[in-house]
Amino acid sequence: MRTAPLTAPRLRHPRWTPWFYLLPALAVLAALLVYPIYQLGLISFLEYTQAQVSGGQPTSFQGLGNYATLFGDGEFWRVLLATVLFAAACVLSTLFVGCALAVLLTRVRAVPRLLLMLAALGAWATPAITGSTVWVFLFDPDFGPVNRVLGLGDFSWTYGRYSAFALVLFEVVWCSFPFVMVTVYAGIRAIPAEVLEAASLDGASQWRIWRSVMAPMLRPILLVVTIQSVIWDFKIFTQIYVMTGGGGIARQNLVLNVYAYQKAFASSQYSLGSAIGVVMLLILLAVTLVHLRIVRRQGEEL
Repeated sequence: MRTAPLTAPRLRHPRWTPWFYLLPALAVLAALLVYPIYQLGLISFLEYTQAQVSGGQPTSFQGLGNYATLFGDGEFWRVLLATVLFAAACVLSTLFVGCALAVLLTRVRAVPRLLLMLAALGAWATPAITGSTVWVFLFDPDFGPVNRVLGLGDFSWTYGRYSAFALVLFEVVWCSFPFVMVTVYAGIRAIPAEVLEAASLDGASQWRIWRSVMAPMLRPILLVVTIQSVIWDFKIFTQIYVMTGGGGIARQNLVLNVYAYQKAFASSQYSLGSAIGVVMLLILLAVTLVHLRIVRRQGEEL
């Protein structure tokens, strides 16, 4: 007697199938993210200082009072502007170094390419606090080798505002460019060799080939790595905190993450620190939505 072959039951609503498989991961993310975000938003609407934490005074609802205090503080806007400019400098520098080395990888032989890849991945895998400590030693005015090689004597990189930001930028680019380099290199390898050969035969220089051939074809990849770098560099904390001693002399090297930390834990103004965290969350959420929209558009084009 022949029996009908066993077949998997068909779902009545196929559009819900991806969400069914994502449900366990979404449950874990909800447990790890939703409640902390809820607490962050709640505290930002309360008067929550050390007195409330210790139970000496009752907690009171402030509404938008903490945000009014925050937006009325000139230091907040100065730190926000510094954060935006510093993140933009980090993103542009990382993209330049990463793209330049990705092109270089296509021009060198196998052994140098392997060594460069290993060195870059080693920098990428180094923890931020370890890399920051090493860079502080390298640029130390008394014992660091960089000042000796450059003949700068006892010049202190962390004393001036712009030199301190430059030092942190060097470290951020050092630990961030491998992601751009590897991603762009994979994209270059996917470009048909005939296209690049035709451009070379037409007499185009390397810069012209990159600007007129590679960059347009790599535009989707470049957009993704740019937005990803913006998200990473906008919320930098460890490098600034370690390399400038918590924000630099007279708080001249503050960025939003360090500013929120100082408000919440150094000054015990937990409500203001939470309000800064909510502002950062909204900014990064907007950037993330742009990222998702670009990824979705690329998927539709493919």
